[in-house]
Amino acid sequence: MYINAPADNIAVHPQWPRPAQDLVRDLAAYPAALIGDVRNRMDMMSADIRCLTPGIRLGGAIFPVQVWEGDNLAIHRGLDEAQPGDVLVISGNGVTNRSVFGGILAEICLSKGIRGVIIDGAVRDVEEMNDMGIAVFARAVVPAGPSKNGPGTVGKPVACGNVVCNPGDVVVGDNDGIVVVAQSEIAETLHKLPAQEEIERNIRDRVKAAAL
Repeated sequence: MYINAPADNIAVHPQWPRPAQDLVRDLAAYPAALIGDVRNRMDMMSADIRCLTPGIRLGGAIFPVQVWEGDNLAIHRGLDEAQPGDVLVISGNGVTNRSVFGGILAEICLSKGIRGVIIDGAVRDVEEMNDMGIAVFARAVVPAGPSKNGPGTVGKPVACGNVVCNPGDVVVGDNDGIVVVAQSEIAETLHKLPAQEEIERNIRDRVKAAAL
């Protein structure tokens, strides 16, 4: 870890298969709203989890972390296991009176190739993270910092923004919000997206033609 703290009470689950990077890239090329439409408008996180770095899109494999409320020891421990292309999806149980993520952790994420972070909780150092270019989604912003005592889990499914997030699933986020796609459903979702995109394009074309 990057901090000198015991982490004996952080349970680290075995590693899991990640989706192919080209599939993640292809999926992340579509808007979160369009992906949600072809998935029957399910598996989209609560609007309370909002984009704090406008204009920075997010797409990657879920790396789930459960923290104790207002504590970020599990995040530090999790970064030892995270791989390039991962997105940290952190359940802080919706508690917003203490930030569990900020500029220093963002620097570590960038150095490891982490694509972004989604937190059902609070963050700080938002301007700094905007300048870094890392995608950050969270429930709130607060200056108060965290404790580093644990307990927590790394690699175990978590609930974030009212959606169950399994390790290796994919998240796509933009200014509209976040959608979760199960790893087993990536190919099916990708197959449906061009047709839905064409339907919307045709509607827009008809609207424009009628206005002429």
